[in-house]
Amino acid sequence: MLGYSEFGRAPRFDHFSMLARRSLARIATQPSPLGAAPKNARNMATLREIELRLKSVKNIEKITKSMKMIASTKLAKAQRAMQSGKQYGLANSEIFQHTPLETPAKRKLFIVISSDKGLCGGIHSSVSKATRRAIADTEKPVDSDSPIMVIGDKSKVQLSRVLAKNLAMSFNQIGRDIPTFADAAGVADLIVKSDVKYDGISIVYNKFVSAVAYEPEIVEVVGENALKESAGFRAYEMEDDVTKDLAEFSLANAIYAALVEAHACEQSARRNAMDNASKNAKDMIDRLTMQYNRGRQAAITNELVDIITGASAL
Repeated sequence: MLGYSEFGRAPRFDHFSMLARRSLARIATQPSPLGAAPKNARNMATLREIELRLKSVKNIEKITKSMKMIASTKLAKAQRAMQSGKQYGLANSEIFQHTPLETPAKRKLFIVISSDKGLCGGIHSSVSKATRRAIADTEKPVDSDSPIMVIGDKSKVQLSRVLAKNLAMSFNQIGRDIPTFADAAGVADLIVKSDVKYDGISIVYNKFVSAVAYEPEIVEVVGENALKESAGFRAYEMEDDVTKDLAEFSLANAIYAALVEAHACEQSARRNAMDNASKNAKDMIDRLTMQYNRGRQAAITNELVDIITGASAL
C-alpha cells in the first residue's frame, strides 16, 4: 500500500526508488541469458591475437637463425670450391687473349647462371636485369632475338615475363650442392648439340666481391667458328676436330668457373638475408611483447576499476 508523508497526501516514493535501484543493480551483475560478451572481451581477444602472433614470430626467428647457420657452413665450402674453380676461368682467359674477335658478334647466346632456390635477396634478379640491359644495349648492339639459356628456375621465371620469345633452353637441379665440372660439362654438351644458332656466347653470372657484396658480370666465350677465323689459330695447321673440342672444353671451363662463383654468391646472400630476417623478427618480438604487456596491464587496470566501483556502490 502507498504511504503518505506528514505534510499531506503526496505519496512517498523513496522506499520504492531504493528497491528499484537495487533490482537494477542485481540485473546488471547477473550474466545475460543471450550470452553477451563482457566489457573486457575486446581486450581479451586483442591480447589473444597478439599472443598468437608473438608465438608465430618467435617460430620464424628460430627458422631464420637455423638457415643462417646452415648458410654460413655452406659458404665456407663454397668459397673453397670457388678458389679452385677460378683456375679454370684463368685458363680460358689466357686462350681468349690470343684469339681476339675481329668483328663483334651480333647474335649472341646468353647463358644466365642462377639457381632453383630463393630466400637469398636479389641474387637472381641481378643477373636477370644484367641480361635485359645487355640485349637492350645500344653501344654494343646485339640482335633483339638473341637466344637465352638459363641455369636455374628463378631467373627463368623472371626472364619469361619480358623475354619469353628469346628463351631457348633451361636447366634445373644444378647447383643444389657445390657444382662440379661434370655438371658444367653436361650443360656445355647439351648447348653444343642443340640447334640454336649464335655467333658468340656471353655468360651472365654473379661475381663474388666479398662476403657481403656481389655484382653481375658478363664473360665472353669464343665459339668454334671464331677460333677458326682468329689470326692466332690460322697461323698453325690443325684438324677441324681440334678447334671443335677446344671450343667445347673452353665453354665447359667457363660455365664451371661461373657456377662455383655464383654458388658462393648465393650462399653469401642467403646468409645475409637470414641475418636481416632474424634481426627484423627480434625487433618485431620486442614491439609485440611491449604491446602485449601494455594491453595486459590495461585489462588488469580495468578489472580493478570495476571491482572498486562495485565495492563502493555496495
